[in-house]
Amino acid sequence: MKMLTTQLTGLFQRISQQEEAIEDTARLLAQAAVGEGTIFLAAFGEMKAVVAAAINGAEPLPRIAEWQPDSIVTSADRIWILAKKDEGDELAGRLADAHMPLAMLAAETKETDMADAFISLKMDKGLLPADDGGRTLVPHAMGALYVYHAVKLLIDEMLAE
Repeated sequence: MKMLTTQLTGLFQRISQQEEAIEDTARLLAQAAVGEGTIFLAAFGEMKAVVAAAINGAEPLPRIAEWQPDSIVTSADRIWILAKKDEGDELAGRLADAHMPLAMLAAETKETDMADAFISLKMDKGLLPADDGGRTLVPHAMGALYVYHAVKLLIDEMLAE
């Protein structure tokens, strides 16, 4: 338990070093919350945990909706794509081609120029040593939830001003 706590603390500290990218994401998404837009969350796989927190949590994100293939977006809307690695690239490409403002979060190491705001959590291996010499426990969703809560705090501050 102590090793897990230590490793998670280190993970959150590494993520917090991406403060500028987190702030960029919050600013981009806040544009929809301040205006007439909707913040669409397009989450893949275990990143759907962020959708659950944003929509059904104790303090949901304002003007939030889960992205669906038939979602109709306008220039007032903002889209946040959350994926383990490349799962959201096809959607990001279509949105970028349509000049729709979007943010992306990738759990694993990745780079992209399709998003207006981009965060890579760089979680390519597990946190804990395994018996076979590898690593186990890759908390992609936990890292994404940490970022979500940081983004939400920043959006809340922006909306309060």
